[in-house]
Amino acid sequence: MTDHDDHVEKFWSRLGGINSGMLGLIQDARLVPMSHYAEAEAGRLWFITAKGTDLARSLAAGGKEAVHVVGDEGKGLFARIHGTLALSDDRAKLDELWNAVASSWFEDGRQDEDVQLLRFDIAEAEVWLTGGSLSFLYQIAKSKVTGDKPDMGEHFTLSF
Repeated sequence: MTDHDDHVEKFWSRLGGINSGMLGLIQDARLVPMSHYAEAEAGRLWFITAKGTDLARSLAAGGKEAVHVVGDEGKGLFARIHGTLALSDDRAKLDELWNAVASSWFEDGRQDEDVQLLRFDIAEAEVWLTGGSLSFLYQIAKSKVTGDKPDMGEHFTLSF
């Protein structure tokens, strides 16, 4: 396995264990918390939102450059993910992704007229992988004893 393949596998594996991040358009510095659904084999993330949100209305004229930022110390993943965000009418994908969390936001379930699926095609991800919170504490303590800088893990960029 090459370093690139190893990085890709680690990125998707850890991202799959994280439920949310901050999503927004490049042209608008405002990011909003959103739950993502990873589709590693396609290099894509999915989001379920309401048609009336600012984000969904901003995409009415077509896809736009976007960023999704995730960070989870416990999973040891911090990432800034860039790509194209667009509205999607893929009902089969919505059925596949639909869950109890999504249903909490819509009175009529996935049949609710306000449900809007968003498709995020990833172009690039800048990734920081750490050993997680216990490893962080160990590295800090070790640095105090040895005088060496802590090993904070891997940092790399992936292109999709």
